[in-house]
Amino acid sequence: MTTAKIFGLDRHRLTTDGEGVTTLVAFNGCPLRCKYCLNKTSWDMDKGRDYTPDLLFEEVKIDQLYFLATHGGVTFGGGEPLQQEEFIKQFRELCGPQWQLLAETSLNVPFENVQALDAVLDGYIIDIKDMNPEIYKAYTGKDNAIVLANLEWLLKSGDPNRILVRVPHISEFNTDEDVAKSMERLKAMGVTRFDEFRYIIR
Repeated sequence: MTTAKIFGLDRHRLTTDGEGVTTLVAFNGCPLRCKYCLNKTSWDMDKGRDYTPDLLFEEVKIDQLYFLATHGGVTFGGGEPLQQEEFIKQFRELCGPQWQLLAETSLNVPFENVQALDAVLDGYIIDIKDMNPEIYKAYTGKDNAIVLANLEWLLKSGDPNRILVRVPHISEFNTDEDVAKSMERLKAMGVTRFDEFRYIIR
């Protein structure tokens, strides 16, 4: 069975990562190196605990009554959860269709990963950073072309309402005008749900 490094489980989150009561599962491993990353632990593959889908299911199923009563479930984050497509697919087989499974993702992964998980996941929380490729690269160290291609495919392949796009104001990297331009482009692509916020730099 597939194994993955997980550095955090956060139970009883209410409407923070989707509808109802959720448990946030934070995977190690991320393709980005964001300047203000809140989860730098995810960069270190020597940290975290080895899990199989069975072990994770045994630990989180204690909250099944909350999940079913509130239409909640598990939100996979990290790190980058879409790098763990086989793990998430096997977990879905264990929990069945009743739980809501979401991914909190940058979408900066190969298209094959997105395609493999689209039938498994109920929704996405996508941290787009900024639509301007220069700003995106300065902040994350990576190109955003694959992000935009994956987002466009997701918008065309299913209900846009299953997608929430986070558009942050990032001190020293983008301006309010940059954020407004990003949101205009995203709306033109078909995005209907946004979480606009300002990073708190500590």
